[in-house]
Amino acid sequence: MAVEFIGMIQTRKVSETHAPQGPAIDIGYVEQFARAHEDAGFDRVLVPHHSTSPDALLTVAHAASVTQRVHFMLAHRPGFVAPTLAARQLATLDHYSGGRLAVHIISGGDDAEQRRDGDYLSHDERYARTDEYVSILRRIWTSDTPFDHEGKYYRFERGFSEVKPVQQPHIPVYFGGASAPALEIAGRHADVYALWGESKAQVREQVTRVRAEAARHGRTVRFSVSFRPILADTEAAAWERAEHILEETKRLRAAQGLGVGGPAQSEGARRLLAAAGTADRADERLWTAIAKEIGGRSNSTALVGTPDQVADTLAEYYALGVSTFLIRGFDPLEDAIDYGRALIPATRERIALGARAAA
Repeated sequence: MAVEFIGMIQTRKVSETHAPQGPAIDIGYVEQFARAHEDAGFDRVLVPHHSTSPDALLTVAHAASVTQRVHFMLAHRPGFVAPTLAARQLATLDHYSGGRLAVHIISGGDDAEQRRDGDYLSHDERYARTDEYVSILRRIWTSDTPFDHEGKYYRFERGFSEVKPVQQPHIPVYFGGASAPALEIAGRHADVYALWGESKAQVREQVTRVRAEAARHGRTVRFSVSFRPILADTEAAAWERAEHILEETKRLRAAQGLGVGGPAQSEGARRLLAAAGTADRADERLWTAIAKEIGGRSNSTALVGTPDQVADTLAEYYALGVSTFLIRGFDPLEDAIDYGRALIPATRERIALGARAAA
């Protein structure tokens, strides 16, 4: 089972410890950021979606045009574009990127975020729509003839796409969501099921549940977990850096008139806060203080230590069935470069050694 590393690029420098500055799109930064991931040995780069941010599809198109090898993962929310059109857009982008595209389907876990774009469906209705939407995407990508569809959320006649994805049978589908409806959809549609950075016990439980759902449909699923590695030459220095990141996060939130974030709506956020519990650490290296500070929003849990220590921990997650790691830093560009120097090669080496030993 090959290991995959995914990074994340944004259209300007911003994180919990860096307030956004300048225009919403810094073209030079996007290009530098994408190339840095390619040079650092990342396999793929996520371009996220937010209801107020620059268009992610166009950002992927530009980043792909200035790179050659690194692949991309487009965050995509159903409900705002007809699935027939989205299927053609994604297949077209797969061609222009040289077969380097994957799509990460996000049903939406926050009502306020969805309503900014005019989506007033409930949580469970959004997941039901996603089920129908992804079914249509995959059929448009693979059908040799036009077909009609009449469902609860979509209706069309003689839907078809002349352009098919470069990747066969279709563009890889990543999917996230921890609620019961989400797990059912993951079993039916996901090529890769994505979790936020949870404890090893939580990941083991979720892997078991999703595998069981996939088995009901005669399918197998790969798994991804997201972390924010905080590295230093010594373990003590890494924990000191983590505390500095927390203090800077608190300072910036206070400057913006924000306090400790209330819990986000999504089940994934609730699971992150459950991992945090009453302490700031879960397992040996999983640090949850930032997740607690921002209410469990986004992938906000960190692995803290030296590159070798964090690589050992990632190898332990790999042994649980996780083959993809989405890693991004609090200093986004600088950390991506740093991960390529030691963490990514050290993790690959440990997993390869383990595979040879098992063989």
